[in-house]
Amino acid sequence: KRFKLLQFQHSYRIIDIKCLLSYMKSTILSSLDSFPYFTIEAVKQLLDDEPVAVGTIQTALYRWMKAGNVYQLKKGVYMTRRFFELHRVDTDFAPMISAILIPQSYLSMEYILQRNAVLTEMTYPVSAVTLKQTRVFENKMGTFTYRNIKSDLYQGFTITEYLGISIAQATVVKALFDFLYFRPWKSGRRLASYDMAEDLRLNLEDFSEKDYDEFATFVEISNSKKMEQILKNLRKT
Repeated sequence: KRFKLLQFQHSYRIIDIKCLLSYMKSTILSSLDSFPYFTIEAVKQLLDDEPVAVGTIQTALYRWMKAGNVYQLKKGVYMTRRFFELHRVDTDFAPMISAILIPQSYLSMEYILQRNAVLTEMTYPVSAVTLKQTRVFENKMGTFTYRNIKSDLYQGFTITEYLGISIAQATVVKALFDFLYFRPWKSGRRLASYDMAEDLRLNLEDFSEKDYDEFATFVEISNSKKMEQILKNLRKT
């Protein structure tokens, strides 16, 4: 009798979990469609006071991802397919994803230079600068790279908001500085005949003297001989 009772309880628990998972898919998942991203904690809040185990929520997430209803941005952070399809073509969609992955960062380097037609030769990943460690994320939305920079140089960006997410983006000048700051500098490039702008296919036709002065400010802050040499080379352009 005890064995049959345990079997009954086990079967009842399986049915109960299946009902709960079905409810979560029909109700909770659709509620998440309006959020740029969500976490397990967000799902728990939507369940109100229901005593749902974290393991059950993880099971639901696994099934949603397997079915293609949810995409994982990074460990513990997710986005619904519906939200993705609604906003994927928006100009600020990729910048928003970058800000979600590492909030303490700003878009810079290749991404900003390409958007402003300074770099035109290739398609680049979404690049950003952060005070945190250098990292790369790859997910359904693309490849997102982050380069660590010292705190003195964590500046030269503006902040906007998109769908409730704050997005920091470097000025074109700061993006160019960051781009060159992280590139290797070979001794042969110090020659008077070397033209960096031409070599890297940089379109600097719209750069003004004010822009070069802004670049020079970052060079001074960096206290880098390499960047001083680069600035001299760029001024010849």
